[in-house]
Amino acid sequence: MTAIQIAPSILSADFCNLERDLNRIANADLVHVDVMDHHFVPNLTMGEPIVQRICEVTPVPADVHLMIEDPDRWAPEFAKLGAKSVTFHMGATHAPVRLARQLHDMGCEACFAVRPAEPVEPIFDILEEFDTILIMTVEPGFGGQKFLGNQMDKVRRLRDEITRRGLKTNIQVDGGVSPSTAPIVAAAGANILVAGSAVYGADDPAVAIDQIREAAQAAYRD
Repeated sequence: MTAIQIAPSILSADFCNLERDLNRIANADLVHVDVMDHHFVPNLTMGEPIVQRICEVTPVPADVHLMIEDPDRWAPEFAKLGAKSVTFHMGATHAPVRLARQLHDMGCEACFAVRPAEPVEPIFDILEEFDTILIMTVEPGFGGQKFLGNQMDKVRRLRDEITRRGLKTNIQVDGGVSPSTAPIVAAAGANILVAGSAVYGADDPAVAIDQIREAAQAAYRD
Protein backbone atom coordinates (compact mmCIF):
# COMPACT_ATOMS: atom_id res chain seq x y z
CA MET A 1 0.00 0.00 0.00
CA THR A 2 1.14 3.54 -0.74
CA ALA A 3 2.49 5.23 2.39
CA ILE A 4 0.69 8.34 3.54
CA GLN A 5 2.93 11.40 3.81
CA ILE A 6 2.29 14.25 6.23
CA ALA A 7 3.52 17.77 5.42
CA PRO A 8 2.95 20.23 8.27
CA SER A 9 2.49 23.80 7.10
CA ILE A 10 4.72 26.33 8.85
CA LEU A 11 2.15 29.00 8.03
CA SER A 12 0.73 27.94 11.41
CA ALA A 13 4.11 27.91 13.17
CA ASP A 14 5.66 30.64 15.33
CA PHE A 15 7.52 32.82 12.83
CA CYS A 16 9.83 34.07 15.59
CA ASN A 17 10.84 30.50 16.38
CA LEU A 18 10.85 28.74 13.04
CA GLU A 19 13.89 26.54 13.66
CA ARG A 20 12.39 25.35 16.96
CA ASP A 21 9.07 24.62 15.28
CA LEU A 22 10.80 22.80 12.42
CA ASN A 23 12.49 20.51 14.91
CA ARG A 24 9.11 19.78 16.51
CA ILE A 25 7.96 18.08 13.28
CA ALA A 26 10.98 15.85 12.68
CA ASN A 27 8.67 12.81 12.36
CA ALA A 28 6.87 14.36 9.38
CA ASP A 29 7.70 13.51 5.77
CA LEU A 30 7.90 17.06 4.42
CA VAL A 31 7.54 20.62 5.65
CA HIS A 32 5.09 22.70 3.63
CA VAL A 33 6.39 26.22 3.05
CA ASP A 34 3.80 28.73 1.82
CA VAL A 35 5.20 31.64 -0.19
CA MET A 36 2.61 34.36 -0.87
CA ASP A 37 3.14 37.68 -2.63
CA HIS A 38 -0.01 39.68 -1.71
CA HIS A 39 -0.96 39.69 -5.40
CA PHE A 40 -1.94 36.16 -6.43
CA VAL A 41 -3.47 35.74 -2.96
CA PRO A 42 -4.37 38.42 -0.39
CA ASN A 43 -1.58 37.60 2.05
CA LEU A 44 2.17 38.14 2.33
CA THR A 45 4.42 35.58 3.97
CA MET A 46 8.11 35.04 3.21
CA GLY A 47 10.66 35.38 0.46
CA GLU A 48 13.86 33.75 -0.70
CA PRO A 49 16.16 34.52 2.28
CA ILE A 50 13.83 32.88 4.80
CA VAL A 51 13.07 29.92 2.54
CA GLN A 52 16.79 29.39 1.98
CA ARG A 53 17.41 29.28 5.72
CA ILE A 54 14.48 26.89 6.22
CA CYS A 55 15.95 24.55 3.60
CA GLU A 56 19.28 24.68 5.42
CA VAL A 57 17.99 23.78 8.90
CA THR A 58 14.84 21.70 8.37
CA PRO A 59 15.01 18.07 9.53
CA VAL A 60 12.66 17.03 6.70
CA PRO A 61 12.62 18.03 3.00
CA ALA A 62 10.99 21.33 2.06
CA ASP A 63 7.87 21.39 -0.12
CA VAL A 64 7.62 25.00 -1.30
CA HIS A 65 4.14 26.15 -2.32
CA LEU A 66 4.27 29.28 -4.48
CA MET A 67 1.07 31.32 -4.31
CA ILE A 68 2.60 34.07 -6.40
CA GLU A 69 2.35 35.75 -9.74
CA ASP A 70 4.84 34.74 -12.44
CA PRO A 71 6.01 31.34 -11.09
CA ASP A 72 7.58 30.77 -14.52
CA ARG A 73 10.17 33.34 -13.44
CA TRP A 74 10.47 32.53 -9.74
CA ALA A 75 9.95 28.78 -9.28
CA PRO A 76 13.49 27.88 -10.47
CA GLU A 77 14.94 30.35 -7.98
CA PHE A 78 13.27 28.50 -5.11
CA ALA A 79 14.49 25.19 -6.50
CA LYS A 80 18.02 26.57 -6.31
CA LEU A 81 17.53 27.20 -2.58
CA GLY A 82 17.26 23.47 -1.92
CA ALA A 83 13.55 22.72 -2.05
CA LYS A 84 12.70 19.06 -2.66
CA SER A 85 9.58 20.11 -4.55
CA VAL A 86 8.08 23.35 -5.82
CA THR A 87 4.36 23.86 -6.33
CA PHE A 88 2.88 26.43 -8.69
CA HIS A 89 -0.72 27.24 -9.57
CA MET A 90 -2.76 26.54 -12.66
CA GLY A 91 -4.00 30.13 -12.67
CA ALA A 92 -0.54 31.68 -12.48
CA THR A 93 1.77 29.86 -14.87
CA HIS A 94 1.90 30.48 -18.61
CA ALA A 95 3.93 27.39 -19.54
CA PRO A 96 3.37 24.63 -16.96
CA VAL A 97 5.03 21.83 -18.91
CA ARG A 98 8.12 23.87 -19.68
CA LEU A 99 8.36 24.92 -16.04
CA ALA A 100 7.92 21.36 -14.75
CA ARG A 101 10.68 20.14 -17.06
CA GLN A 102 12.95 22.97 -15.99
CA LEU A 103 12.46 22.03 -12.33
CA HIS A 104 13.16 18.38 -13.12
CA ASP A 105 16.36 19.34 -14.90
CA MET A 106 17.39 21.07 -11.66
CA GLY A 107 16.72 17.94 -9.61
CA CYS A 108 13.52 19.34 -8.09
CA GLU A 109 10.06 17.78 -8.13
CA ALA A 110 7.22 19.70 -9.80
CA CYS A 111 3.74 20.04 -8.35
CA PHE A 112 0.71 21.64 -10.03
CA ALA A 113 -1.94 23.22 -7.77
CA VAL A 114 -5.68 23.50 -8.39
CA ARG A 115 -7.86 25.97 -6.49
CA PRO A 116 -11.41 25.06 -5.35
CA ALA A 117 -13.18 26.77 -8.27
CA GLU A 118 -10.85 25.29 -10.90
CA PRO A 119 -11.54 21.97 -12.65
CA VAL A 120 -8.91 19.26 -12.55
CA GLU A 121 -9.64 17.77 -15.98
CA PRO A 122 -7.49 20.29 -17.94
CA ILE A 123 -4.44 18.75 -16.25
CA PHE A 124 -5.20 15.20 -17.40
CA ASP A 125 -3.34 15.52 -20.70
CA ILE A 126 -0.14 16.62 -18.96
CA LEU A 127 -0.31 14.53 -15.77
CA GLU A 128 2.86 12.62 -16.58
CA GLU A 129 4.84 15.87 -16.41
CA PHE A 130 4.20 16.29 -12.67
CA ASP A 131 5.26 14.44 -9.56
CA THR A 132 2.28 15.72 -7.56
CA ILE A 133 -1.05 17.43 -8.08
CA LEU A 134 -2.22 19.61 -5.20
CA ILE A 135 -5.97 19.92 -4.67
CA MET A 136 -6.76 22.91 -2.47
CA THR A 137 -9.51 22.21 0.06
CA VAL A 138 -9.64 25.84 1.17
CA GLU A 139 -9.23 29.08 -0.74
CA PRO A 140 -5.48 29.72 -0.78
CA GLY A 141 -4.10 32.59 1.24
CA PHE A 142 -4.75 31.99 4.93
CA GLY A 143 -4.44 29.13 7.40
CA GLY A 144 -7.14 27.88 9.73
CA GLN A 145 -9.97 27.79 7.18
CA LYS A 146 -12.80 25.24 7.16
CA PHE A 147 -12.28 22.11 5.08
CA LEU A 148 -14.17 22.04 1.76
CA GLY A 149 -15.46 18.50 1.50
CA ASN A 150 -16.97 19.17 -1.93
CA GLN A 151 -13.45 18.94 -3.38
CA MET A 152 -13.34 15.19 -2.76
CA ASP A 153 -15.09 14.42 -6.04
CA LYS A 154 -12.19 16.19 -7.74
CA VAL A 155 -9.69 14.07 -5.81
CA ARG A 156 -11.55 10.88 -6.77
CA ARG A 157 -11.64 11.79 -10.45
CA LEU A 158 -7.94 12.56 -10.38
CA ARG A 159 -7.10 9.29 -8.59
CA ASP A 160 -9.20 7.36 -11.14
CA GLU A 161 -7.28 8.95 -14.02
CA ILE A 162 -3.89 8.31 -12.41
CA THR A 163 -4.81 4.67 -11.78
CA ARG A 164 -6.27 4.20 -15.27
CA ARG A 165 -3.03 5.35 -16.85
CA GLY A 166 -0.72 3.53 -14.47
CA LEU A 167 1.00 6.71 -13.31
CA LYS A 168 2.74 7.24 -9.98
CA THR A 169 1.60 10.83 -9.54
CA ASN A 170 0.96 11.85 -5.95
CA ILE A 171 -2.19 13.66 -4.88
CA GLN A 172 -1.69 16.27 -2.21
CA VAL A 173 -4.52 17.95 -0.28
CA ASP A 174 -4.05 21.25 1.54
CA GLY A 175 -6.62 22.94 3.74
CA GLY A 176 -8.50 21.99 6.87
CA VAL A 177 -6.74 18.63 7.28
CA SER A 178 -7.04 17.20 10.79
CA PRO A 179 -7.42 13.78 12.41
CA SER A 180 -11.15 13.96 11.61
CA THR A 181 -10.83 15.00 7.94
CA ALA A 182 -7.70 12.95 7.14
CA PRO A 183 -9.69 9.73 6.56
CA ILE A 184 -12.00 11.59 4.17
CA VAL A 185 -9.21 12.86 1.92
CA ALA A 186 -7.31 9.57 2.08
CA ALA A 187 -10.41 7.56 1.17
CA ALA A 188 -10.83 9.81 -1.87
CA GLY A 189 -7.27 9.00 -2.98
CA ALA A 190 -4.94 11.67 -1.58
CA ASN A 191 -1.62 10.39 -0.22
CA ILE A 192 0.14 13.62 0.83
CA LEU A 193 -1.69 15.60 3.50
CA VAL A 194 -0.80 19.18 4.40
CA ALA A 195 -1.84 20.11 7.94
CA GLY A 196 -1.18 23.43 9.64
CA SER A 197 -3.25 24.38 12.65
CA ALA A 198 -4.06 20.73 13.43
CA VAL A 199 -0.33 20.15 13.95
CA TYR A 200 0.96 23.41 15.37
CA GLY A 201 -2.18 24.03 17.40
CA ALA A 202 -1.72 20.72 19.21
CA ASP A 203 0.07 20.37 22.55
CA ASP A 204 2.55 18.02 20.89
CA PRO A 205 2.94 18.48 17.10
CA ALA A 206 4.75 15.14 16.74
CA VAL A 207 1.83 13.28 18.30
CA ALA A 208 -0.63 15.16 16.06
CA ILE A 209 1.39 14.13 12.99
CA ASP A 210 1.23 10.48 14.02
CA GLN A 211 -2.51 10.70 14.66
CA ILE A 212 -3.20 12.24 11.25
CA ARG A 213 -1.00 9.71 9.48
CA GLU A 214 -2.59 6.73 11.22
CA ALA A 215 -6.14 7.96 10.55
CA ALA A 216 -5.34 8.55 6.88
CA GLN A 217 -3.45 5.30 6.34
CA ALA A 218 -6.36 3.25 7.69
CA ALA A 219 -8.73 4.86 5.18
CA TYR A 220 -6.46 5.24 2.13
CA ARG A 221 -7.82 4.31 -1.27
CA ASP A 222 -4.96 2.89 -3.33
